[in-house]
Amino acid sequence: MRRALAGVALAVTSMVALSFLIPLALLVQSEARSRATTEAEQRAAALAPVLALTTRPSDVQQAVSGLDSGDRLGVHLPDGDVIGAEHAPADALDRAERDRETRALDTRDGWLFLQPVILAENRVAVVESFVPRKDLDRGVTLSWVVMSLLAVGLVAGSVVVADRLGARVVRSSRSLSQASNALGSGDLQVRVEPAGPPELQEAGNAFNSMADRVAQLLAMERELVADLSHRLRTPMTALRLEAERMGSTPGSERITAAITHLEAELDSIISAARTPLSTGPLGGVTAGPEKSGSRAAAWAGPDERCEVSEVVRGRVEFWSVLAKQQGRSCRLLATAEPTPVLLAQDDLAAVVDALIGNVFQHTPQETDFSVRVERTAQAVVLVVDDAGPGIADPDSALARGVSVGGSTGLGLDIAHRAARATRGEVAIDRGPMGGAHVRVTLGLAPELQRGLGRASRRARRAWRKVSSHRAPTQKSPAEQP
Repeated sequence: MRRALAGVALAVTSMVALSFLIPLALLVQSEARSRATTEAEQRAAALAPVLALTTRPSDVQQAVSGLDSGDRLGVHLPDGDVIGAEHAPADALDRAERDRETRALDTRDGWLFLQPVILAENRVAVVESFVPRKDLDRGVTLSWVVMSLLAVGLVAGSVVVADRLGARVVRSSRSLSQASNALGSGDLQVRVEPAGPPELQEAGNAFNSMADRVAQLLAMERELVADLSHRLRTPMTALRLEAERMGSTPGSERITAAITHLEAELDSIISAARTPLSTGPLGGVTAGPEKSGSRAAAWAGPDERCEVSEVVRGRVEFWSVLAKQQGRSCRLLATAEPTPVLLAQDDLAAVVDALIGNVFQHTPQETDFSVRVERTAQAVVLVVDDAGPGIADPDSALARGVSVGGSTGLGLDIAHRAARATRGEVAIDRGPMGGAHVRVTLGLAPELQRGLGRASRRARRAWRKVSSHRAPTQKSPAEQP
């Protein structure tokens, strides 16, 4: 590219230089010739007043000597005498004298100007002014050399500047090319420093954005694999409980062994999905915690929503069968008010399964638990309490991939990210039943929030109106016993 840009600069500046240099050179030559011929004509014209006054040779000689210090000026008197230099051919002199017209002609030695002067008694004297060839071109060669050097300097400077600009562009484009090759080879950490012309800077910024998006999408895909694998633990738990209920039979042992093997495979899948990608074929990025908002956007689209109470009822009904088999008391308290949230039904079901599944997995049999769904002005609250040993380190339990009980550490993180997707939160504490108290806050759907806001404003306006018309002695409801 540098060579191409230098070639273009050389061609363009050379054409521009030649387009100006050639006319300027001809103009300089013409100006030099015009200057020399004008001086010659002025010398010849200066002798005309002298000849009009006198034709004595001595006086004419004195005038010629005063006007010409060299061998350039001559006068041909009517009687045939010649004073000064004589360069004109005889036929040119005869024609000028006969026609009485000024004449200019080029000779082998230079340029000649003939000016007839009419004297008394109709006589004619001819003044000749000669310009040598070297005077016609005086200063032309030097001017041509100076202009040529300037043109060469201009062309060389433009080539150097084009080469420098080309080097800058080449460095920027080479950096972008190397980064693209590295990204194509699997190095997802490679980035470029935007440099060069604005277009290449924009391309560099676009490349960095693309690389960030690729790494983000890969991390999201691996997290999704881990989450989907973790969801399989719910039916796995049900199968293990069914196998335990079958007692010590060969069929039960085979099923238990198969479940154990399948759980090990699920753990391997989850572990591989959470392993940094640098250990795989696409090295360079880890599948750890994603950027804020990136994973939340994957939970629900603009039209995905569900009723929390309805989903929770369905999942509690599913787990209640297993709870009955293990001698667990399961209590559900769900509000009858609408509880829409911006989550897909499957995602919310995964949250409920993760919370209840943790109770079955980390508490002994015959441990009671309860599930409660409440609604506040801006959110829906899902609470799961149990009578087990509780969670010793709530902060670690909420960290993705950190296990506090021998599991994969993804259950509570699923609930945490679902809450974050709806601008909610997850809190863990010691509950009234003596065990873990997990409180998941999910933001209400926006349209319900707007409706609640309008209803609340109408209620406040109605209360103010009633208060303004109340008798002074009448107590408000808050003041009545």
